[in-house]
Amino acid sequence: MKKVISILLALSLTVCLFAGCSNGETSSVLPSSQNSSEVSKTSDGPYKIGLIQYVEHPSLDTIRESFMSRLEEWGYDETKVQIDYQNAGGENANVNTICQKFVGDKVDMIVAIATPAAQVAVSSTQNTDIKVLFAAVNDPVADLGIKTPEKPEGNVTGTSDRIPVTSTVDLALQADPDLKTFGLLYNSGESNSVAAADAAKKYCEEKGIAVVEGTVSNTSEVQQVATDLCTKADAIFTSTDNSIASSIAVVTDCTRKAKVPWYVGADSMVQDGALAAIGIDYTELGNKSADMAVELIAGKSVAEVPVFFFETYQTYINQTTLDAVGIKFPEDVLAAANFFK
Repeated sequence: MKKVISILLALSLTVCLFAGCSNGETSSVLPSSQNSSEVSKTSDGPYKIGLIQYVEHPSLDTIRESFMSRLEEWGYDETKVQIDYQNAGGENANVNTICQKFVGDKVDMIVAIATPAAQVAVSSTQNTDIKVLFAAVNDPVADLGIKTPEKPEGNVTGTSDRIPVTSTVDLALQADPDLKTFGLLYNSGESNSVAAADAAKKYCEEKGIAVVEGTVSNTSEVQQVATDLCTKADAIFTSTDNSIASSIAVVTDCTRKAKVPWYVGADSMVQDGALAAIGIDYTELGNKSADMAVELIAGKSVAEVPVFFFETYQTYINQTTLDAVGIKFPEDVLAAANFFK
């Protein structure tokens, strides 16, 4: 596949890999301008990528934007890579239509952002040579059927946005050691959210904390469910849920007025009003996804590009919400946190 790119990128990819690109740690190494300029157009035209994003919200937008910027840093402009970007608007029917179009167009790769998009991309490309690179899938084993993430079988690999749910519960307990009731706000139709909720319920049971669930099936239900949950829970948790992230302003308003701490799974959700998160940097996730795409374009097999999981996480706190809710974190938590206003 694309032999010219394979040859010309081999050295630059090797440098990146030896400089610290490993499964579990992000790389701060960027391709040099010299390496980027050596990438030439393939003889049979640009490499074709179908890029599908499940829905628009800041976390997923950040992934897409950093993915495309990183490809440019590698030297992939429109003469070398042709990207057909489509947004499904959170509608599963649109996801199916878009992925089928990509297959019909015979793209070389589908890049699918968020679990619902990745699941359809995987099923749509069965019995084809199209590679699937997913971004922001919580549990690729359960959600996509990848049995060996360190050496992916078939045509699917990518980046996970799995977060440490237990650490988030611990963070809530640091702010309120007397926490009695933990609310879970999520879309029961998103498998990634269900998995995070199950993990939170299990850990809360171990800690003797009661759990109250507030589930939605679409964004129109978020305000009512969030408002009701604020009357029942001492704190609320939402993982990397696309429906809730799309309604971030609504939930922020509810939780601030009720003075209920709202913990989330994404830095961008904190930036937009949630209280705090222990999570990943979505810019780095987008960068890593692009680096993996380059490896595949250069000729590596999917089995040679392991699924990427973050092993280090950061704490994010929204100062405005912290002031509004009126709780206090320990000084060591505050000293290590990244703050948004």
